[in-house]
Amino acid sequence: MLTLIIGTNRPGSNTAKIAREVISAYGTLGEELQIVNLADLPPEIFSPSSYAEKPAVFRPFVDKILGSEGLIVVTPEYNGGIPGVLKYFIDMLPFPESFEARPVCFVGLAAGQWGALRPVEQLQAIFGYRNAYIYPVRVFVPGVEAVVDEAGQLTDGALRKRLAKQAAGFAAFARTIRSGKS
Repeated sequence: MLTLIIGTNRPGSNTAKIAREVISAYGTLGEELQIVNLADLPPEIFSPSSYAEKPAVFRPFVDKILGSEGLIVVTPEYNGGIPGVLKYFIDMLPFPESFEARPVCFVGLAAGQWGALRPVEQLQAIFGYRNAYIYPVRVFVPGVEAVVDEAGQLTDGALRKRLAKQAAGFAAFARTIRSGKS
């Protein structure tokens, strides 16, 4: 099963809205996704003592990552980088097994014209360091407020097609890697 990570804990985020479109693209392919929404992180994980010993309420998040056959990370751009909560989440996951030889792909969104290019590049460096298999097709969503309507629906058909193409390619990529491990 593939896992989608909603890379922010901001209430009502555009990231969650774009993630719904990504989920729909995989659903159309018949791919089942499990969701890791950083808005659901337990407050206990933010205690400084969590570095030494992870609270038990964090275990379901770890299990989703460790049990995943591939990760889809949907990230916004905050101040030219990835959200702090996403980096913290990554830091709290077991090393090296969380990303080691695990396929990963990225969708970035931003209010600006580059669609989270910098955060996606930062994530590629982090996941590359952790020996993930990085799918080379990234989707960037520039000017996100202009492509999501008041109901939270994507209004850009070309973007919807790019998300669908990435989903099909990444699902095949993850299956190929999975079959090579068998």
